[in-house]
Amino acid sequence: MNETAKLLFANDAFYNAFNGRDVAAMDALWAPQMSVMCIHPGWQALTSRDDVMASWRAILGNANAPGIVCRGARAVVRGDLGLVVCYEVIGKTVLAASNVFVREGGGWMMVHHQAGPCETLPADLAGEQPEESVQ
Repeated sequence: MNETAKLLFANDAFYNAFNGRDVAAMDALWAPQMSVMCIHPGWQALTSRDDVMASWRAILGNANAPGIVCRGARAVVRGDLGLVVCYEVIGKTVLAASNVFVREGGGWMMVHHQAGPCETLPADLAGEQPEESVQ
């Protein structure tokens, strides 16, 4: 498996942890040594691992938290840095997201996630039927 495929696999693991409401899996995805940051839609920037993980515990512990379908993921690898841009479909809502990973401990570890509103899916994805969000 090439590095781009490994990076996309790590990105998929992030959305699988979210949809599975798996706090342990989410924690295992975030870099334990590098500084991490996260900006959830409508939230202030979280700039410590403790705050980022507390946010995920709150979100994943909420039984009403919607599922997310990741669409159109595109990845770039430059040395030990991996960038993924994708779209998050939550029901009829679309968010543009960026996920940043670093190679740490032999794998791709997340160091940054940010998602924000986007009016629609881009034209190259708009004709595809989105999968149903996991509820």
